[in-house]
Amino acid sequence: MLIFTTRFSKKKAVLTVIVIGAVIAALVILAGHFQKGGNADLPQLTDNPQRVAYLQSLGWEIETEPLETLQFLLPATLTEPYLSYNQLQKEQGFDLSESCGKQVARYTYAVTNYPGRSTGVQINLYVCEDLPVAGDVCCPGSDGFQDILAYPESDT
Repeated sequence: MLIFTTRFSKKKAVLTVIVIGAVIAALVILAGHFQKGGNADLPQLTDNPQRVAYLQSLGWEIETEPLETLQFLLPATLTEPYLSYNQLQKEQGFDLSESCGKQVARYTYAVTNYPGRSTGVQINLYVCEDLPVAGDVCCPGSDGFQDILAYPESDT
């Protein structure tokens, strides 16, 4: 059996505690940074001008005031119709399951530049904790559609 002994002064003990505390603080900060890493490139959408600018950056021309604003609580577990809608969201890099159990706001805007349709097209933008979490472009009616937020590429 080996036994090691060492002298440990109060000064060394205090210095050791400070160094260990600094390492733990750095780990906590880094863990928080990497946990939010998936949202790092998403814009903060705290007000209407930021939401409008975000949609315009995607190529859309919209009426600047929302047609409708709706607040709702996303269920703790996604069931239909959220599961089907989330498949559309995953195509564009969103995932509603990350917002389960949280308050979500839906902002609906009228689109003025949808190719081939001058009226009747809307954009829904879903925001949770000031970040976009989902969205779609839709046209209600018998010849309607629902698609991702990306501006449609021309067929030319």
